[in-house]
Amino acid sequence: MLARESTDISTMIRFIGTPDFGVALDAMLRAIAPFDLSVVFAFPYDARPILLHDGYTHGVSPQALKAYLGGAYLLDPFYVACNNGQPAGLWRMRELAPDRFFQSNFSSSSEVHPCVSMESGSLIEEVGFVVPLGEATQATYSLMRCRDGAPFSDQELERLRLYEPIVREAIRSNWRQSGMAVAGAAGNASDAMERAFDSLCADRLTRQQRTIVRLILRGHSNLSIGKTMNIAEGTVRIHRKNIYRRLGISGQGALFRIFIDHLNRRQLY
Repeated sequence: MLARESTDISTMIRFIGTPDFGVALDAMLRAIAPFDLSVVFAFPYDARPILLHDGYTHGVSPQALKAYLGGAYLLDPFYVACNNGQPAGLWRMRELAPDRFFQSNFSSSSEVHPCVSMESGSLIEEVGFVVPLGEATQATYSLMRCRDGAPFSDQELERLRLYEPIVREAIRSNWRQSGMAVAGAAGNASDAMERAFDSLCADRLTRQQRTIVRLILRGHSNLSIGKTMNIAEGTVRIHRKNIYRRLGISGQGALFRIFIDHLNRRQLY
């Protein structure tokens, strides 16, 4: 076992800075905790994600990834956590997500969530290594289980955490050798994607109401929104009712559709 693990680690190190780095990284971790899909995104502050390793479009709809990169990532708990300075480490998505996230449209929409777009099933669990890259940029290396799988066990997560320092430094080294060049070519630094929320229904909603819409779409309950904004839960209910009335809709599903249509009109994807 130790000999195989040493071989996997040395192979991964050999591919740092090459196009095959992500494949070698996956192979190293699959040997200790199998998973179906993977992806590495760099999340610059207030800019589009940078795709550093694509380990899932071979099994999902390319349109879902395109929609995610086009703006739906603004609802991703890993993106939000990274932009809020999440400490390095291995995290279950459910540890970072708002209290109603898994009942939200984002988590179940085949249009924007790559795992849900799989014909054979949906996301069972996603865990991610959060890796600081410097210069207001963090990366997330996500491992996903889908189809008829089971969530990662505590024992599997413990084994993965033993590899966390190796994963962190390998991704940081790969970023220095090749990722920063990709970021420069993509011109991400001034994209200011969070402005998509600021301009959402700006002609019909106040700034406070647009803040509430942002939290609703990200999966917060009325109680969680109240705590975040330091207002009463009952006040949030009134705001939510007024938001739906002003937009001429009846619920969160229609609000999500307005958000996706808004991104399309901005020609982000």
